[in-house]
Amino acid sequence: MGNFIIQGGHTLSGEITPQGAKNEALQVVCATLLTDQPVVIHNVPQILDVLRLMEILSSIGVEISQPEPGTYRFHAKEINLDFLKSHDFMKLSGSIRASIMIIGPLLGRFGVAYASTPGGDKIGRRPLTTHFEGFFNLGAKLSDYSDTIYQLTADPLVGAYMLLNEASVTGTANIVMAAVLAKGKTTIFNAACEPYLLQLCKMLNRMGAKIEGIGSNLLTIEGVEALNGCEHTILPDMIEIGSFIGMAAINRSSITIKNCACEHLGIIPYTFSKLGIQIEQRGDDIFVPQQHTYKIHHQMDGSILTISDAPWPGFTPDLISIALVTAIQGDGSVLIHQKMFESRLFFVDSLQSMGAQIILCDPHRATVIGLNHKHKLRATKMASPDIRAGVALLIAAMSAHGTSVIQNVEQIDRGYQNIVARLNGLGAKIVREE
Repeated sequence: MGNFIIQGGHTLSGEITPQGAKNEALQVVCATLLTDQPVVIHNVPQILDVLRLMEILSSIGVEISQPEPGTYRFHAKEINLDFLKSHDFMKLSGSIRASIMIIGPLLGRFGVAYASTPGGDKIGRRPLTTHFEGFFNLGAKLSDYSDTIYQLTADPLVGAYMLLNEASVTGTANIVMAAVLAKGKTTIFNAACEPYLLQLCKMLNRMGAKIEGIGSNLLTIEGVEALNGCEHTILPDMIEIGSFIGMAAINRSSITIKNCACEHLGIIPYTFSKLGIQIEQRGDDIFVPQQHTYKIHHQMDGSILTISDAPWPGFTPDLISIALVTAIQGDGSVLIHQKMFESRLFFVDSLQSMGAQIILCDPHRATVIGLNHKHKLRATKMASPDIRAGVALLIAAMSAHGTSVIQNVEQIDRGYQNIVARLNGLGAKIVREE
């Protein structure tokens, strides 16, 4: 397990460019299974979760090449469905939650898929009900193949109306990828409408799919016989952008975040502005000026500010940890309400040991009483429990007095590309030890 050694207290400056969006990459890479023609994807982030997913695709026969940095060519001409029944496949799929998203494309194209328990962050219950109920609505049948592997079959998939029990991002993506090759019309109500889904649907339409309502929570899909290849460019990662905004503020630093695709950021800049952070949009860049203090807003009635997550266009749950750690040095107090995952706030004990004034009210809510830079956080030794909490701890350590150690940084590698070199390029002092 690797460690980060972070010397805190250094002011950051300069420019940084966000990587391609992790959550979009996982979806569009799975979508390459829908066609026997080549698909070229640009701006693919070089992160552990995406590399693991590509390893799974390669193991079932997808030809993957890298014509240039950040660009991959996928050719799923011949797929080895027998490998999906093996324990080697079960081990691979257990290393990453996104492995569940190969089921929809395989069902749609071949009428059969195999599933086992996926991996991913341990941030509370993450049921797969939405995925499987969607497949069942399209006519798929589930049966036991072995003690640990399940078989889904469809003869064939047939379009249907469905109202999703939750606006699941991966669930919606999985169902859409199955439905584009189903016979007839599929209507999906309460669909997730994050930019990741918008991008996936636009890519599928370029491949020959017929999807209407893109960007809304009501999707209508006319099934087609087959899909073609295409080229696709992944959006910049909004979670990295939000992380860099918080990092600049808590470190009293001035940075420019390049090429942000600002029209796809939704409520993210507004939410950080409620914490008192100044944000300037300069074309498609975001400039965060140096602030010696940032005053946390009150509600209009004078009550404490509440920041909570919600399905898009609400505030993404992946940035709740970043908003919380940024508030530590704000002037004022804020209630952080993590509604969607009951274990995502359990990293705050590490922040408390650093001197942060945080009251964990229950598994879903934490009150942060800002220090307003009157006291620096203390350096400490801690472990990264998941991707987003890991980066929140890294941000805290960069602002602390002294040298901190973060263990289990492979969790951070799963979602952030070459993060040490990129942050050191801004003036951070981070060393990685294996």
